[in-house]
Order: sequence, then C-alpha cells, then structure tokens
Amino acid sequence: MRKIHVWEFFTLNAYFFGLSYMWNSLHIILLPAILLLYVPNEQKNTVLGLLTAAGLVIAMIVQPIAGAVSDQWASRWGRRRPLILSGTLLDLVFLAVLGFAGGIPGLAIGYIGLQFTSNTAHGPLQGLLPDRVPSEQLGRGSAWKSALDMLGLIAASLLMGRFLLVDGSNLPASIAVVAVVLIVSAVITLIGSREEDSRHQVATGPLHLPVSEMFRVDWKSAPGFAGLIFSRFVFLAGVYGVQAFAQYFIRDTLGVADPVALTGDLMAVIAVSLTAFAFGSGWLCDRFGRKPLHAAAAILVALGSLLMILAHSPSAVLFCGSIIGAGAGVFITCNWALATDLAPQAEAGKFLGLTNLATAGAAAFSRMTGPALDWLNNLRPGQSLGYTALFISSAVFALLALVVLARVPQGYRRTGKPG
Repeated sequence: MRKIHVWEFFTLNAYFFGLSYMWNSLHIILLPAILLLYVPNEQKNTVLGLLTAAGLVIAMIVQPIAGAVSDQWASRWGRRRPLILSGTLLDLVFLAVLGFAGGIPGLAIGYIGLQFTSNTAHGPLQGLLPDRVPSEQLGRGSAWKSALDMLGLIAASLLMGRFLLVDGSNLPASIAVVAVVLIVSAVITLIGSREEDSRHQVATGPLHLPVSEMFRVDWKSAPGFAGLIFSRFVFLAGVYGVQAFAQYFIRDTLGVADPVALTGDLMAVIAVSLTAFAFGSGWLCDRFGRKPLHAAAAILVALGSLLMILAHSPSAVLFCGSIIGAGAGVFITCNWALATDLAPQAEAGKFLGLTNLATAGAAAFSRMTGPALDWLNNLRPGQSLGYTALFISSAVFALLALVVLARVPQGYRRTGKPG
C-alpha cells in the first residue's frame, strides 16, 4: 500500500473535528447551561445524566450497525461516504429542533434524534482510516484522529463557553455555529477522501450479504478485540465522568462569576494537553509498542484525578485538568492504534464501530451516576461528597483498565502476525 502524506491524513480525519465540535458544544456547554432554565438546581446532575445517557445508549447501538452496513455498501463513491453524507444531512434537521426547543421535550427530541443520525455517519467514518492507511502508519493516523478530535473540543470549549448567553436567548445562533462547523468538516472529508468504486462487490443492489451475516461478529477473527473494548470502556468511564459534570462541579465548589466560561477554559486546557501528547504518543506507540504508552496514560489520569480533589481555585483546577488531558491523549491515540491493529481489514467498519460500545457506553455509564452525585452532595450540603467520589472513581478506573489490558495482544499487523 502507498505511503500516506500529511494532507491525506488531514482530509481522512477532518470530519472528526466537526463531530467533536458538535458533541462537546452540546455535552459540556450548551445542555448543562440550558437545562438549568428548566430543572431545579438539586436535580441538575440527575436530569443531565439521564438524558445524555439515553442518547449515548442509542449511539452504542447505531454506530456499529452503520459501520457494518458500510463494510458491504456498493456505490461509485465508495463504501463509507454515502452514509457519511446522508447522516450529516439528517443531523441538520435535529440540530434545528435543538435550536428552537423551548423546553425539556424539544431538547430531548432533538438530542435523541441527533444521536441516531450522527452515528449513522460516524460508524462509516471510522472505516476510512484502516481502508486507506498502511499498518506501519496507523499510529500516526490515529494521532491525527485524536488531535482533530481534541481541536474540536478546544474550539467548542473556548467559543461556546463565551458565545452562549447566561439566559440561553442566543441558543439558535449557537446551534447554527455548530451546524456550519459540522458541514465544513464533512465537505473536506467527503471531497478529500479517495475512496474507490465499490460496485464490483455485488451484481445488483447496495449490499451483498444477508442482514444476519452482516451483523454477526466473529470474535475469533480478531483475538483480543473484546478485551480491548472492555479496557477502553473502563478507562473512559472515569474520564467522561469528570468531563460530564465539570460545569456543575465548578458552579458548586469554586463560586466563580462565570462558571460556563471557566468550564470552557478547563475543557480547552484538557484538550490542548491531550492534543500535544496525542501527536507524540502516535509516533512513540509505532516505535515502542502500544502497551507501555497505555500504562503511562493510566498513571497520568489517576494522578490528575486525585489532585482535583484538592483543587480549590481556578488555576489549580486548570493544572489538574492538564494532567488528565495528557493521560487521555496518550491513551486515546495508542488505544485506537491498537484497535486498528486488531480489527480485520475486511470488516474494519464493523469492528471499529464496535469500539463505540466502549466509547459511548462509558459516556452513558458515567452520566448515569448523576443521581448518585446529587444524593451525595445533598447528603451533606457544602462538602461536595459527590464530586470527591467522582474523582476517586476516575483514578480507580484508569488503573483498572491496565489490569483488563494485560490479556490483550500487543497488536497485529495486516498480515495477522504480532506487530
């Protein structure tokens, strides 16, 4: 396979920036702030957690299904791009619903619908990288994916944290900005990705396998992949918990004048740190292997999470966030490289879509802790017991992921031999 250069790495991964910008704008800035207009303060973690958990369960289901469908899709534009395009166009409908929601029912319909349509595009998108990138460059390709993911987080945090008004009156304009970023990034990937005509796979029709066979997962064809998914779930469950409830932690414990802006700054610091370490760790995990970098990542996240318990000022919170971001950057890059190593190339869309069982599953699981956080915080008002438990669990989960990862192979190249 030919060598991939910088521009193609960028175009293959550009849409990850748009997806990251959209979901981080919603999950970190827009939804937590807008929900405060409609729910009692004592129930904010509960409502936010349950609403986003429901959407993420849908993402767990839809993304691997869409990836599996794209593995078998036949068109002159390739396997992945037709579904990426259709999912993106439908995203715009539900973004409009969110922009003019006016209450909890509208927010729920827009958010849940967006999970369906966005993951219809996201599953096939993940198949582009292993389709087009040779195994010896997958670490660098994964670094590009992680970096653009995090640049989306940085941009969403800094822009939306300052653009959204406290009373939510400019929500439609905020959603419009999200839609523009999503469209531009999608166009770059759709035009720049050099997919081949896939119609030779079938005589007629878009698919050439029965539905039952298309969605059957042969775990034996990818030794260690199930363990990889579980290790990813465990690690991200802790990190996503910190991310999900960061705005309410800042509101309740620091007493700053603009908690939305500080939350944006915190997410930006995490993302900058994550991006910087993502690029370096991509090269390192290609050179030294995937597992040593996973261990370094777990230690960094555990340290940053425990220090967050002692953080009582904005600067201390930002410092701890930078440590968590560094660990998350190393983990996400090397874990994705290991996933692309282990996934069978012929079914890359399906198997890489299955990683969303861990990614969205961890996000959903972490948000389901919202009721427990409210209960602990209300048990002894002013002591923030819920947030202390949140940070301790983040550290424990990071280290537990290493135990799970111990039985996963170091990595397999496309030949099927250990890499």
